[in-house]
Amino acid sequence: MERTRTLDHLVDQACRRWEARRAAAAARVDAPPPPAFTIALSREAGTQATAVAQEVGQRLGWDVYDHELLERIAQDNGLRANVLANVDERKVSWITEFAQGFLHAHSASPLVSDGAYVHYLIQTVLALGAHGECIIVGRGAAHLLPTETTLRARLVAPLPDRAAVVSQRLAISVTQATQRVRDLDQQHAKFIQDHFLKDPRDPHHYDQLLNSARLGVDGCAEAIVSALRVMQARQAKTVGRTAQVAHA
Repeated sequence: MERTRTLDHLVDQACRRWEARRAAAAARVDAPPPPAFTIALSREAGTQATAVAQEVGQRLGWDVYDHELLERIAQDNGLRANVLANVDERKVSWITEFAQGFLHAHSASPLVSDGAYVHYLIQTVLALGAHGECIIVGRGAAHLLPTETTLRARLVAPLPDRAAVVSQRLAISVTQATQRVRDLDQQHAKFIQDHFLKDPRDPHHYDQLLNSARLGVDGCAEAIVSALRVMQARQAKTVGRTAQVAHA
């Protein structure tokens, strides 16, 4: 129940910010602002991805959507409608077409529940990415969102370190935690491979690879924010050059 109230509040708060940003952009008389960035955080099990995402969110003032929140939004018609409501109409059309095309291309039976869930999950991730200024943990975001406006980071760590984290968090033995970590890694990889036809373990899919055991939560968060600033600066230069050419 508490999780539901938290999600409802998060989406309501985000909707107000999105509407304010749209109104501010519409009121501008000069060039529109560049598209906002999104951080897509992929992870191995036991790398404290949600804690890292929350730390990054606090530093940037951005919302964090972990896999549980994404699934709740995807499965709740009202919440999903709110997320889509403040997206630019052209982007809504693209999101709908992309999700439908993806589903029909990768599902032999588009009406099965799993196919519908993936369809709505893709809609949710793309809509959040279209709004920008948020951190999305897992659920294939790094493989769905446009690379031009997405920092794709992945957290990794040696198996013993990850098992120790899970053992402490769940109060289970290290042996049990080790098996749980292996199972979760396999489930995550299968989900991405089955639905997005990508291997999440391939480092070429990411802009940044971070060892959470060596850097810790704060160190990973600092590195992600630094990488984001570099990408934002590069985007600003590109937008500036484009504007100069247009006015030449």
